Amino acid sequence: MFVSKAAVVGAGTMGGEIAQAIAAADIPVVLKDIKQEFVDAGLEKAREVTKGQLDRLVKKEKLTQEQADARLEEVLGLITGTTTYDGFGDVDFVIEAAPERMPIKQQVFAELDAVTPGHAILASNTSSLSISEMGDATLRPHKVVGFHFFYPASVMPLVEIIAGDATDEETMSAAVNFAQAIRKQPITCSEVPGFVVNRILMSAMGEIWRAQAEGKLSIAKIDQALTEANATPMGPFFLIDQLGLDTVLHVAEHLHDVYGESFYVHQGIRDLVASGKLGAKSGGSGTYENGQPQLEGENEPDPEEIVDLMSLKALVEACLLLEEGVCTVREIDLGMMAGAGMDPRRGLLPPFMKADVLGLDVVLEKLERLQERYGDRFAPPVTLRRLISQGRLGVKSGQGFYAYPQPDEGEQPETVKLETRGNVAIAWLANPPMNAISPQVIRDLAEVWRRVEDDENIGAMVIASSVPVVFSAGADIKAFTSMDEAAGKELIDTGHATLRALGSSRVSTVAAVNSIAFGGGCELAMACDFRIAAESAIFGQPEIKLGIIPGFGGTQRLPRLVGPAKALEMNLLGDAVTAGEAYEVGLVNAVVPDHELFDTALAWARRLAGQAPLAVEQIKRVSHKGDLDEGIEAEKAGFATVFQTEDAKEGIAAFLGKRKAHWRGH
Repeated sequence: MFVSKAAVVGAGTMGGEIAQAIAAADIPVVLKDIKQEFVDAGLEKAREVTKGQLDRLVKKEKLTQEQADARLEEVLGLITGTTTYDGFGDVDFVIEAAPERMPIKQQVFAELDAVTPGHAILASNTSSLSISEMGDATLRPHKVVGFHFFYPASVMPLVEIIAGDATDEETMSAAVNFAQAIRKQPITCSEVPGFVVNRILMSAMGEIWRAQAEGKLSIAKIDQALTEANATPMGPFFLIDQLGLDTVLHVAEHLHDVYGESFYVHQGIRDLVASGKLGAKSGGSGTYENGQPQLEGENEPDPEEIVDLMSLKALVEACLLLEEGVCTVREIDLGMMAGAGMDPRRGLLPPFMKADVLGLDVVLEKLERLQERYGDRFAPPVTLRRLISQGRLGVKSGQGFYAYPQPDEGEQPETVKLETRGNVAIAWLANPPMNAISPQVIRDLAEVWRRVEDDENIGAMVIASSVPVVFSAGADIKAFTSMDEAAGKELIDTGHATLRALGSSRVSTVAAVNSIAFGGGCELAMACDFRIAAESAIFGQPEIKLGIIPGFGGTQRLPRLVGPAKALEMNLLGDAVTAGEAYEVGLVNAVVPDHELFDTALAWARRLAGQAPLAVEQIKRVSHKGDLDEGIEAEKAGFATVFQTEDAKEGIAAFLGKRKAHWRGH
């Protein structure tokens, strides 16, 4: 399903900013509200946001003022304000941004169901209400989805895409691609109150509220302790002043009603809201006024205790989301990065990354102490105990919620690290932040592959990412375009030769795809013999969107894996494919939970490494070779070659002798 025209219902601050984000991606959008004054306010918000963005580009000398003025009118010209549904007859994607009341939402969805074409997706920007209940108000619940922006929508990159009970996979896939088209970072999840980021934040923030209220602690000192420890990008009390106390309180009360005492509601904040002190939206008076705290409490907090309460409760809630099957490891962390400002580049780590860095055994000890003091709100999650019992303690052991490289000693290439574990090698892509396939990566991968092939003891190699949230986002186009023609050709030839060798050598190859595998990253995975995907993995060949074509085998290997029709679709549309769809069409061999990816890929590699190497090589070389007659001839030649080897004699003797064969590659 493709989005050529969109609509937003509700022209408040969020609605105006959402419409602006869509128009800024050059997609026409209708902005509707019940009164013209509301529509005008939404249009003005869109103008204000667009002008601010363009002014910054002018200041950086990336645009002239004349270009900025022209672009401003171009973007605003794509937004049509209206108080009726007259322009909804040809929309493809509608985002409802009405007030957070279910009766209002259901009324809007019933109206949208009647005025939009049957293929249109109906989405809600709700922060916590049931998508399924909204879908029940329509005749197309399979096309109803949550599409939750974070405030301010013009700045925050995250969109949570929530599946209701009836939402189908096609709708989810279309929503993911639409989010990417408007330059947002999507994560997908199942429907639970609070979804992902708000549930984790409110659970963790509630512990801070509880500690403050019960201990009469200074909110200024709490905010200071958490920011100085890099536990949060800004203090939780300062944050809610920016978001609006009424908005935060509404979510907190809703989650308390659903989940009980694990979610605390601060009576002092209730009182502030009742008196109209809502933070920035009410003139700046909220938990602070002119920099002075407005909540009772002057006692000094214990900084370490405050940090642990916030961080460890966030981890507990994240694990519960994982164990309930709501979301995946990588998407939970990515959601906290994009929606809560937990930026690893600034030392702010999301829950699972932070636990891995600290050490899961250390985290367990801390949680047990907190459980003893505060009760079962801090009970160590089952997932945490399981990982520890498996020896997966985080970074220090090479595996925790994520896998981490432990490269061999000695000189290592810059962007691809080699690790050997018995007869299995691991090539770790290590070119952060996005593991772009740069000229240096191609050289380094070729060097690692040469070392692997030179070692007769190695029978299989896993290609994995050392960056937890990406496999490889594609080729480094800028680096390639800066090369002269001769150097570029030599490098392309080297890359193709290396990728070809991955699929034709005696060494079996397995790609452990943890996340984004776009363009050259997808082509690297396809060059391997097998692809194991994490549930969070996403694949695509988006080169067409740059006006180019795949350059590392994407037009050749993709049809062999998924068939010519699906390959043509992927290459001509350039849209992303989820791990589930990739498995259905044959692009990947297995899909596993994020935290089981590396173990699964390693298990495949160990099994493959035990196979007869010369037979492996011949099978790989003759499989699917040309047309059927050419392939049969290649198979006959390969069979004859292998049948005369020492390995073949050993294998037959072992079979007859009912013993395990010992391969030597001779």
